[in-house]
Amino acid sequence: MSHQHQALPTDGSLHADCANCFGLCCVALPFAASADFAVDKDAGQPCTNLLADFRCGIHSQLRERGFPGCTVFDCFGAGQKVSQLTFGGKDWRQAPRTARQMFAVFPVMRQLHELLWYLTEALALQAAKPVHEDLRTALEDTERLTRGSADEITEIDVAALRQDINTLLLRTSELVRSKVAGRKKNHRGADLIGATLRGADLRGANLRGAYLIAADLRGADLRSADVIGADFRNTDLRGADLTGAIFLTQAQLNAAKGDSTTKLPVALARPAHW
Repeated sequence: MSHQHQALPTDGSLHADCANCFGLCCVALPFAASADFAVDKDAGQPCTNLLADFRCGIHSQLRERGFPGCTVFDCFGAGQKVSQLTFGGKDWRQAPRTARQMFAVFPVMRQLHELLWYLTEALALQAAKPVHEDLRTALEDTERLTRGSADEITEIDVAALRQDINTLLLRTSELVRSKVAGRKKNHRGADLIGATLRGADLRGANLRGAYLIAADLRGADLRSADVIGADFRNTDLRGADLTGAIFLTQAQLNAAKGDSTTKLPVALARPAHW
């Protein structure tokens, strides 16, 4: 059966555009008082720092004011999609009756957009060409889901969708990492909290879901390493080489420590606090 291809989402559509969002991450999601957040907040309750125009009142001082968790969050463009497409540009203050549904749609949409990010990256990897057709189909199907009604979106079985797509992402990872010569380290899901990995050769390593919190990766070589879901909170990446790291996200970088000598993939930005 023939499959007509739609255009891939543009790069910009998978980056947060806060100016076109109704502060959804500041309202829809809960957070607990911790090292990441100064206070407790329930899901659906607006953050006390959210202004009337949906901007953050302490945006330039989030880390100093005890909200570093906000600086590492990335909606992958889901906020503006929900605000402008799903709900047609009508905000939850204008239409309070839509608020609960809007806040329920947002976390689902964020997961869909995260999957779109990974699929888009996988399609850009030449080594993954054997699965490009399947990846493109998955991307188009997922993109179609994001354009459904609010009711349709909240009924999506995201766990099942993630499982199906993860099979393709795993295959992508294997194809890319197989191009790296030598034996590759397998640290999938490993507890590497505080580990000393300074200067480590992690080229082509499997770091999927690894706990790298506060690990020392100064000068480490992570080229072509699969880092999907790896926890980089306070990981020291100064001087590390992350060029070509597979499925690395801006949120992971924002959670880590680095400097001007950290080498990054071209699609990602050097965090302002480095």
